[in-house]
Amino acid sequence: MRNFFLILFIATSVISAQNIQSPSEFLGYDIGTQFSRHHQVVDYFKAVAAAAPNQVKLEQYGSSYERRPLYLTYVSSKANIKNLETIRENNLKNTGLLSGIPSATNVAIVWLSYNVHGNEASSTEAAMLTLYKLLTERKDLLENTVVIIDPCLNPDGRDRYVNWYNETASQPYDIDKQASEHNEPWPSGRPNHYLFDLNRDWAWATQIESELRLYAYNKWMPHIHVDFHEQGPNEPYYFAPAAEPFHEIISDWQRNFQIQIGKNHAKYFDAEGWLFFTRERFDLFYPSYGDTYPTYMGAIGMTYEQGGHGMAGLGILNDEGHVLTLVERLTHHTTTGLSTVEIASKNAKQLNTEFAKFFDNSNLKYKSYVLKGNTDKLNSLKKLLNKHEITFENANGSKVTGYNYATGQQGSMTIDANAIVVHTNQPKGKMVKVLFEPNAKLSDSLTYDITAWSAPYAYGLDAIASTTKVSSSKLAERNALQILKDAYGYVSKWNSMDNAQFLADLLKNNFKVRFTEKPFSSNNSSFERGSLIITKGDNKHIKNFIDVLNKIAQEHEQTLTQINSGFSQTTPDIGSPDIKLINNQKVAVLSGKGTSSLSYGAIWHFFEQQLHYPLTSINTDNFGRTNLSKYNVLIMPSGYYDNVLDDTNMKKLKDWVLSGGKVIAIDGALRSFAGKDGFSLNYKESDNDEGDDNLTPYADREREYTNKLITGAIFKTNVDRTHPMGFGYGDNYFSLKLGSSAYNLLDEGYNIAYLNDAKVYSGFAGKDALKNLDKTLVFGEERMGSGSYIYMADNPLFRSFWENGKLFMVNSIFFVNNNAYEL
Repeated sequence: MRNFFLILFIATSVISAQNIQSPSEFLGYDIGTQFSRHHQVVDYFKAVAAAAPNQVKLEQYGSSYERRPLYLTYVSSKANIKNLETIRENNLKNTGLLSGIPSATNVAIVWLSYNVHGNEASSTEAAMLTLYKLLTERKDLLENTVVIIDPCLNPDGRDRYVNWYNETASQPYDIDKQASEHNEPWPSGRPNHYLFDLNRDWAWATQIESELRLYAYNKWMPHIHVDFHEQGPNEPYYFAPAAEPFHEIISDWQRNFQIQIGKNHAKYFDAEGWLFFTRERFDLFYPSYGDTYPTYMGAIGMTYEQGGHGMAGLGILNDEGHVLTLVERLTHHTTTGLSTVEIASKNAKQLNTEFAKFFDNSNLKYKSYVLKGNTDKLNSLKKLLNKHEITFENANGSKVTGYNYATGQQGSMTIDANAIVVHTNQPKGKMVKVLFEPNAKLSDSLTYDITAWSAPYAYGLDAIASTTKVSSSKLAERNALQILKDAYGYVSKWNSMDNAQFLADLLKNNFKVRFTEKPFSSNNSSFERGSLIITKGDNKHIKNFIDVLNKIAQEHEQTLTQINSGFSQTTPDIGSPDIKLINNQKVAVLSGKGTSSLSYGAIWHFFEQQLHYPLTSINTDNFGRTNLSKYNVLIMPSGYYDNVLDDTNMKKLKDWVLSGGKVIAIDGALRSFAGKDGFSLNYKESDNDEGDDNLTPYADREREYTNKLITGAIFKTNVDRTHPMGFGYGDNYFSLKLGSSAYNLLDEGYNIAYLNDAKVYSGFAGKDALKNLDKTLVFGEERMGSGSYIYMADNPLFRSFWENGKLFMVNSIFFVNNNAYEL
């Protein structure tokens, strides 16, 4: 009888496996011999879920900007799928995120994420094969694991790449790396719709794909998370353990288990004679990666890198004379994916135990972070915390003491009723530390990304980090929305992106809006530079003026102050030349060859998804025949414009500016004007190389070069708050500097934000680079004729997370040189 049931079980298993088509059978071509489009991948996962409903659960967690579906697939044993919700809830109880006593469990949760970079396209193919093999060849691994597969985090970018490749490639494919199919056009398939690098967006969640994924991720909090990538075609495979620097909150268990995983992978790679490397290049420090973010949430977070990338296509002859094929690439990724699940299955009990230990935050130095400032900026920070499901409260008392972010040393800060406190004695306390710590401890200066990101600086808030827990209470209720009454006019403050969005909406609704270049008072209220003024007399063309204004103000939660006369208590009066009408600016931005796709994408996203204001994109190939007179403002993203701004086009640009146009040049775009005839912008030459005899040993060159680098460090700048570009800011602004390029203060024009004493408040800056930063330009304006060149040496829109810098961009568009012509 026992043998009968055994035979029946085996027969049933075989029948079940036979019902599941392999990717090749389903797609109609051998997997890896073509690139599969996103809809084909989704269809395959749906087919497998339908064929094995007791072992596979498919869940759509959202859609991309281009409306492609985003799916998670849960794969496990029949018993685990049946109890999936219980397993999930029990895991959250282990973290303390869900109340209740967790029951003992030996189920490991492994999350496999594929294709966050769209043109690293082998991993989505591997996702299909991994799913198939888990349900057929490696069903044993599913008895004590739940495997969550996201087959494509970036379907818009991947389809951009796949569609380009499928229409470009030769038949059969050409292995010559100079062939068209190995050279993607701008902007490549790497980024998402808005050209953001989604692998730098986990912590900031500025993109819809990231925000939706975080919601799903926080519902599960997996024990292991793998982010599948590709690198250049000449590189062997990379897998864990990671390289230094490791962030200090990473536990010994997390470090050591990466070694176990790496050795398990090596067993399979050694058997096949495949090359690989570990412990180099890919560190665990910057918190917004697909390996670091999960690590700071208690998981074993890892990056796996296969040689190939967007230039590899279906096959390429690399520099070692090897023809690297898509079949080979996806096979490697499938191998490490299955190996990861295998090692998790073997250590499921310990994974659960050590995962729970991670959420003990009693040893963290700072117990509370207290923040105060502009209400809109506080609300912006609250939105970020809500995305991560990090709790916060109102701070009690009138003063707190600890590390003062503004001074970079111990001190005190008075607080008001709006101040918030974020404690570290909550389940995600370690992530709180990572996001808020003043200056993350860096064990090695050779890092893969920026080294500073502290939220108080990024959001422009005053803050104290306290080593004792600060008294707090639940957030107070918001005040009821304002109802406007009939008046001469209405004034709005100007110090946040909320105010900027309000202005943009008013202009789109044809309101005439003024701003003041000087402080004034009216109706016993004082108003700072930049304050917006909406008068009834200016807007007689608006039917039901007060009702429409009230509706827009309420939609943006803006409180307006009524004024009853154009005669101010202190000048200027409302009709003064110092209170100027805001032009409904026509704004263009350069895109295409020569521009940084990431810089362009940040601008595009800023206008469409944040400011909600029209923007015209002009491809650099068309610049020579573009009629610039149709625009008031031209934004030049970071980039290299030598091939765009030849003598003819530079003259065209200069003539347009002379007649009233404004150029906003960002980061690398400043090179187009620095040191050129007719411009006062100049590089600050470094004297650090004097006496250098070039005797640094070859092996030490890379590390020695870090002395000349700035890898995303935070500096305190001085701000001319009387200049229209500085409206809404205080005397200082903390800027994120991404490189060591330095520009002298302008001899002519306005130095609006600048470094006087280049002290690093957070992050890494090499000693030689620091020597060259004193008295250098951060933001400036140079006027020519009726127009202006606005220089942004630091990019305030970088990755869209440096919230406090965005108002500089809005000021540049609407306030700076407001005498510029209106179309």
